[in-house]
Parts: sequence; C-alpha cells; structure tokens
Amino acid sequence: MLAYLFERFPKFSQTFCYREIAELFRQGVRPAIFSLRAPDRGPELNWDPPIVSGVHQLPEGDAFARLADEASASSPQARKTLHEWRGKDDSLRLHQATYIGVQLQKLGVHHLHVHFAGMAARTAFWSKRFFEISYSLTVHANDIFVPNKFEIGLTQIFSAASAIVAVSDFAANQLRDRFSGTGSRVHRIYNGIDCDSFQPAEPSRPPLILSIGRLIGKKGFDVLIDACASLRSRGHEFQCEIIGEGPLSAELQARIGRHGLGKQVLLAGPKPQAEIAARLSRAALLALPCRVDADGAMDNLPTVVMEAMASALPVVSTDVGGIAEMVRNGETGLLVSQNDPVATAEAIAGLIGNVELARSFGRHGRKRAQELFSIQRNVRALRKILGV
Repeated sequence: MLAYLFERFPKFSQTFCYREIAELFRQGVRPAIFSLRAPDRGPELNWDPPIVSGVHQLPEGDAFARLADEASASSPQARKTLHEWRGKDDSLRLHQATYIGVQLQKLGVHHLHVHFAGMAARTAFWSKRFFEISYSLTVHANDIFVPNKFEIGLTQIFSAASAIVAVSDFAANQLRDRFSGTGSRVHRIYNGIDCDSFQPAEPSRPPLILSIGRLIGKKGFDVLIDACASLRSRGHEFQCEIIGEGPLSAELQARIGRHGLGKQVLLAGPKPQAEIAARLSRAALLALPCRVDADGAMDNLPTVVMEAMASALPVVSTDVGGIAEMVRNGETGLLVSQNDPVATAEAIAGLIGNVELARSFGRHGRKRAQELFSIQRNVRALRKILGV
C-alpha cells in the first residue's frame, strides 16, 4: 500500500499536490494521506470531502509527545536514537517519524511518497531508518535551490530515497550534477493540470494583463508594475490584475501609488481556483517576470504558466528555472531578461498590439500544455515509478 506524507495538506498555495492526489483517486489508487500540520484551505472552495476527510493529521502538544513515546516501544532503534537526539535541532522529526511509522505499519503501508525535500522528507528519512519503510519524493524549487540547513540534509535525504522526481529538466540536471549517485534515481515529471478545466480565452477590452502568484520577490511583481508605468507612458490602454497574497503586499501597493497606477493596476488578493480560471478566460496574456533572488531563491515551474497556456494565453516571462521548458520564446510567448521592466513592457506591448500574434502564441501554448502538462498522463508516469 502507498501513503503520502505532507507538511500541510491540503495547502492552498500547493494545489498541484492536491491535483495529484485527486487524479490518483480518479485512477483507482487510494493512498493513505498523512499531514504533519493543520490544513491551509485558503479561499479554495472545491476541496473534495472524500479526500480531505480521510487525511491523518498528527496530534499536537503533550498528547502527541505521549503517543510518540509509546510508539517508540515498537522500534528499539527509534527509542535509542530518540534518546541520543534529545534536545538536538529538528528532533521533532524523529518523534513524528516514530508515530507515523507505527501507523503506517498498522495500515500495511510499504512505501511513502513526499512532496518537497523539507520537513516531511526528513520525517520520511527517519521512518525508513526506524521501520524500513521506503520513500520517494518530488522536489520543486527552493527546497533544492536554497535548502534550509539541518543535520539531515539533501545528501542524506537523496541517498536514502528510492526515487527522486524533479518537476523540470532544469532541476533534474542540477540534482544529477550536485549529488553523485542519484543519476538513475532522478526522474523528470512535470506538475500536472486538468487542461479541460481551462477554456481558450476570449479577451476583454481594454486588454487584461494577468499575473498570479505569492507576493514575494522572486515573482518579479515590482518589475511588472514598473513595466505597466512604461506602458501607460506610451499611451497603451490596459488593465493589470495581480492575484495573490504575501509579505510584499504593502510594498507593491505603495509602488502602484508612486506610479499613479491606481486605476490601471489592482492587487486582487487570493482567489479560489474557479475564479482564477475565469479571469484567465478573459485575459489577453499572462505576465510573470520571475527573477533569481540574491540568496538563490527562484521559481522552477510556476503552475500558473501551465494554466495560462491551457487557457490559450500568450505568456511573457523570463528564462528562470524550467520556465523555458514551458514557454517557447517566439512560439508560445516571449521571454525577456530578468529585472528589466522596459523589455517586459515591450513584450507586453507587442502582444496587446498584435491580436493575431497573441492568438497564434495562445493556440500553440494550449497544444503544448495538453501534450506536456496533462495531469492524467503525468500521474500515470508517476505511478510507474512508485509501482502502483
């Protein structure tokens, strides 16, 4: 039997994880699901009750400490290691692994799959050590580009994993180069979306420039706002909506104010998936000028780019991470330099000023999304790796 272990499930900002689970259910695979922390449903209204109601959320506080201690009696190695790690950084992962390991054994689970090489992956590492339950993991972006430092780090996690799934060729090649011995165990499987949930866009007037993501530095929303100022100065009519929430909200709103763009640029806040699909269906293009932050943080395969392509929208972005594997420059969108609002504005202007070119990019993008990002196809590929 297969089980999934998440740090938090469901989590609104990680709906790709939920989509994977939902598609497994549709394909007749019913993994057990464990969540280390309480769910973060955000504004999403469409979580499937049969899935989320079956999630095993770990208890907290003194009750959890007592249960984890009782569970350690079933594994002498766990009890010994827990004693040795008492007071050490990240020792909670050992207690979680002990508690979860006993539950997995009761369920007859022989393999655990994890998303992100973080908290849940470190817990899976100890579950294997204590109970010989194999694990695999899907890695995404900052969990491998700028990992947090723990005694059990990426080298140990990858060495013990039976398979490592990267969501882009860019990331897969990095892993093979950085971690010796991983080569044959690294697989590239793109995150999947249900392309049929997105319909070819019928742009509204004035043209809507749409951008979606967490309001953080690596998304480049400040660059987009500056590009909008350039567009307005050139006499272009447009509306720009940035959907999402995050720590830079106030800073970005102030930037909009300094440019006097209050009537053109809206920070729309977070939206449920159905509303995002609806906004994509009315947009002229998606703009996401991603960058590599000073600490190395960057996007890898932004889900919203897939969704925009499935909606037959042209995309303006950069070649950060795996974005160039999604957006073919001059065929499905335009890729510009990072941190370049002038080039971003020129790319946007070229698309909102040439409807036929934008439609051509959109048609090619939708076809490419259907070929590469089908959730059905990509989950079938994952099942082969997991043996389910």
